[in-house]
Amino acid sequence: MPDLAVAPGASTGFLFPSTPRSAMKRSMDQPVSEPSAARQELVRLLTQVASGDREALRSVYERTSAKLFGICLRVTGSEDDAADVLQDVYLTVWRNAARFDAGRASPITWLALIARSRAIDLLRRRKSVAEPIEAALDIPDENPDALQLASAGEDRDRLQHCLGTLDERGATLIRAAFLDGMSYPQLASREGVPLPTMKSWIRRSLQRLKGCLEA
Repeated sequence: MPDLAVAPGASTGFLFPSTPRSAMKRSMDQPVSEPSAARQELVRLLTQVASGDREALRSVYERTSAKLFGICLRVTGSEDDAADVLQDVYLTVWRNAARFDAGRASPITWLALIARSRAIDLLRRRKSVAEPIEAALDIPDENPDALQLASAGEDRDRLQHCLGTLDERGATLIRAAFLDGMSYPQLASREGVPLPTMKSWIRRSLQRLKGCLEA
């Protein structure tokens, strides 16, 4: 990988320093969470990015690229694809930082959802061109309710409370699928169950979680 990675699109106007892929892959097993001080710093930086601060975007990249690369790699299964998606993630952050609401989601959760969504977009585009529509079943479910859990109307405390109402397996699967970027086939393999069973487990857990959030 070159020492510098070019951010796609001229609108950002600078080069992102790249993080070694070995370090990025090691980060995959770390939880999607951040200490309070680090969270507040990311909130501050994203506010600056929303105002057009390129150096703030660089700082966000340096603090989060390893974790987000891990999410992209889990979904795409390819280091090259993950690196390409990662650049798209930060271009999305540059364009949409003003939409981040610290009262509704932590910074790393918001960024993780963008990374997962962009990686899934890449797979769906390729599936639509190269394979029959049935193949799309193997791509992680981009259920709108799931993707919006942390960013479309519920604050962090309420989300954590509702996750706590799920059984341990359900909460673990929701976090793995929608925050850590693991696909349904990966989760089915990890748990040693058929893919339809895994989809059913996650669907039921999402229904219970949604019911709690809407109560």
